[in-house]
Order: sequence, then C-alpha cells, then structure tokens
Amino acid sequence: SLSLSGSPHTCSLTHSLTGGCVGGCFWGISIPTTDMAASTQPTATVIAIYIYPIKACKGISVESGAICATGLKWDRQWMVVNSKGRMLTQRVEPRLSLVEVFLPREALCGEWNSIPHDLALTLNAPGMERLQIPLRRRNDPRRIDNVSIWEWSGAALDEGRDAAEWFSSYLGKPSRLVRFDTDNSTRPTDSNYASGYKTSFTDGFPFLLISQASLDTLNERLMHHLSINRFRPNILVEGCEAFAEDLWKTFTISGLTFHGVKLCSRCKVTTVDQETGSMGIEPLEMLQSFRSGQIFAFPKEAKRKVASEQCDRQENVLGRFSFDAFTHPLPHYMFLTFLHLCT
Repeated sequence: SLSLSGSPHTCSLTHSLTGGCVGGCFWGISIPTTDMAASTQPTATVIAIYIYPIKACKGISVESGAICATGLKWDRQWMVVNSKGRMLTQRVEPRLSLVEVFLPREALCGEWNSIPHDLALTLNAPGMERLQIPLRRRNDPRRIDNVSIWEWSGAALDEGRDAAEWFSSYLGKPSRLVRFDTDNSTRPTDSNYASGYKTSFTDGFPFLLISQASLDTLNERLMHHLSINRFRPNILVEGCEAFAEDLWKTFTISGLTFHGVKLCSRCKVTTVDQETGSMGIEPLEMLQSFRSGQIFAFPKEAKRKVASEQCDRQENVLGRFSFDAFTHPLPHYMFLTFLHLCT
C-alpha cells in the first residue's frame, strides 16, 4: 500500500521501458538525469490527486484512494450518453462542467463489495434538484447495449429513470446515465502504446499526470491565468522543470512501477471555463504556438509500447495512496503525459 503522512514518498525514474503500464498516484517522482547512477537526484512531489466519477462532470480532490486495474477507484465509472448510447462530453455539452459530484468519504476506503447500501453519489447542478445515485450496483441492473466512447462500444449498466430524466432535463435532450459494467465488459487501452491493459470511461488510459511547472509556464504566456481544472488530470506534481514529464518513461513509487506511455494531445475541453460552462479559444491557440508539431509526434516505430500480464485483474486493488494537498495543471492541446499503472 501507499500512504502519505507528513513527508512525501520519493521514487526513482529511468529512461528504460520494462514491466507494465500505469496511470498513477505518486508521492514523489525523481527527475530523470543523464547519469542514472548518480547518488542523489532532485525529486518532484505529488501535491494533488483527482478523480472524476462521472465523465465530463466536475472532479473531486481526494486525500486517499485505491489503484485498481482500470485506474483510480471511482474514476470515470459513470458516463452520460445520448439517445443512441454515444458519450456526451464537454466538447458538445459544456454545461456538464457545472455538474458537481460528491462522494462520501467512506466510499474511498475498503473493497468494492463492502460499500454500505445507503451510500450514494450525489449530484448538483444549476436549476436542478439534488440527485443521488446508489454506489452499490443493483442486483438486477438493466444493461444497455451499444454504449460507445471513441472507438469502443459495449454494454453498460443503466442508472435508471430518475437519472435519465435529471440529465435529459438539464441538457435539454434525451440522455441517460450509465455505469461501466466491470463484471462483463472490458475496454482495452490502445495496444500501440500499452498492450494488455484496460480502462473504463477515460479518453484513453487509466491515469493522467501533469506538473505545476508546466501549467505555470503556460500561464506566463496567457493574458488570463487558467486553473488546473481545465486539464482534468488525476495527478499533479511540483518540483520539476516545466514539461519534464514529457520524458518520463519508467519510474517507481514505493515499489510500484509506472510507465508514461503516451503524451496527451489536448482537445477543446480545455477551452471550457469550469466555473461558468462558457467556451473560449485558450489555451489551444497558445499551445498551438509552442507545443505542437512533429517534434511531439512519436514515429510509429518509436511508440512507448509496454505490455502487461495482468489483463484479467480488473477489480483487484493493486495499491493505495494518500496525500495532503492538491491543485492540478498542465498545458493542453499538444501534450501532456498519460500514465498506466504496473506492479
């Protein structure tokens, strides 16, 4: 297990690729150096961890959480879909950014099946009554076929009429809330980057990591500073140089090995003000000016491809972590780092 009480954990980082992939929760991360045999290395520190229970809705900063085979516990377990079962995100429905999500503290601890029956995910949104979604899966849930997110389609669990009416009313179009069916569905990560791993309703991989220095560097170029919530990371670190995470390939934290498998190309979700739901042009326009081009593109033969032998362990808790603070950041449109967890 990983826990943080007082001082942060540190981890070693190398340029090699071994083991499996990750998306991670980490306390400290060593900065890569040209001499990996150096006796001392500067360290970066994890200052925030975020989960986003419902894809496209507001995130939750957490003090502790479990790492599961598909990412952080509760992260992107739910998704809003249209009448055809296709995902709805802030790209087309920016008002989803105003949907607040609350998880009871008890839900962040313990095994999946030990969640008390009375615990619920609570939703609030402008002009709407509060909605509660039971955290325990129903004994006889209705399954919806052909739910789709990007290239994947499969069955998901319907959260019922009340949730469907709530989101339909809020968005002004037929909508439903579905839950990832971890017992019967598998969504593999892109095998070009991470073979044998899986995720839930994330865009591509179980975890997203960003550094505070990267966000600060972007903000220095912008007229109006942006908050980390524009970039929706899972892990925020500080203590490294801006964009140092571009080069992080393999690192360990308290005995767990992590791999940065892909830089994150950013989309127009980063242009949505998470406090008002309005859409603008930044940071994409600025990122296009200094964080784009072939220098960021991996040649086909040079992709950070890693493989896993644990592809059938979706429910097992692989590790735990906790920490004391948070705030996210990192530039968008061009690149950030996606991380996959491995043990």
